[in-house]
Amino acid sequence: MMTEKQKTARLELIKAVAEKRKKSAAFRLKMEMGAKNVRRWSDVEEKPRRKSREDKIDQLINQLDDNHNHWTDAESYAETHYGSVARNTLKEWD
Repeated sequence: MMTEKQKTARLELIKAVAEKRKKSAAFRLKMEMGAKNVRRWSDVEEKPRRKSREDKIDQLINQLDDNHNHWTDAESYAETHYGSVARNTLKEWD
């Protein structure tokens, strides 16, 4: 069984929680109304961007995928950069 003091404290707590929930619901409603305004604004069609800029960006991204620092043929790389040293080294290994 609850004493009168406990009952009063519990009722005050219930009132405080109810008030907090009421404020929270009002805040959520206010945020939803703001979101609806944003949705209306964002639904407006934008002007299409210039395609030349988009094409440039796409081209730059594609260029990043290429590795210009690699050689696919090891023998031609050795011949170009090391020449006779590479030939002599190959003879020594055989």
